Amino acid sequence: MVTRCPSASKPPFSRHYVDIDLFGRRKETAKINLLFRDLGYKPRERFNALHGSRLIFNDLKNMRRVDVFLDVFQMCHRFDFRDRLGLEPKTITISDLLSTKLQIVEMNEKDIKDILVLLLDHEVSAEETPDGINASYLAKLCAEDWGIYRTFTTNLDRIPEFVGRLSLDDGRRGLIVGRAESIRKEIEGAPKSMGWKMRATVGDRKRWYELPEADQAVVHFNPTAVGK
Repeated sequence: MVTRCPSASKPPFSRHYVDIDLFGRRKETAKINLLFRDLGYKPRERFNALHGSRLIFNDLKNMRRVDVFLDVFQMCHRFDFRDRLGLEPKTITISDLLSTKLQIVEMNEKDIKDILVLLLDHEVSAEETPDGINASYLAKLCAEDWGIYRTFTTNLDRIPEFVGRLSLDDGRRGLIVGRAESIRKEIEGAPKSMGWKMRATVGDRKRWYELPEADQAVVHFNPTAVGK
């Protein structure tokens, strides 16, 4: 976040980061495992065996954790990033980064800060740009999946509430709220798929999201097994 958002390192947005999130390609899993082994990281064996699209590695010496998402990002909602991983040289795109935050159903303070700082530091556009939020892309995600639409729009509608939790001047507050409204408008204007319309008739009567398991500590392991 700090790499792409200058404001993330300054109050009121600065926060403690408990892990590092990386993205890779599933076909390169063996190379990724080898890389982290050579760097001194220990894989969370059981978790990695059960989750084919996500790997966790622990640096037991420095008490650090790395999460590696392979091809897809799957938490409350699922996003296929296979065709988008090469769009930016060092990180996923700003639009994809924002999508990983807007998809969260149960927000906490760090998630709120991340959304607000992304909106503060990046302009909204109708196309993919190196340092902008592609509202058309976010609208397309929502137009194809009612569940994503439901979660995204719920969180965007809460932006004024989120802004009110932080000490911000009127200029920054207005910029954040205005950009959220621009994205919201683009989402509503995008033509919806037939699947979206069918799911919309069911609405909230059926749960539209998953609740991922609670995050473990930065390093979660059996101390007696460290040397094994």
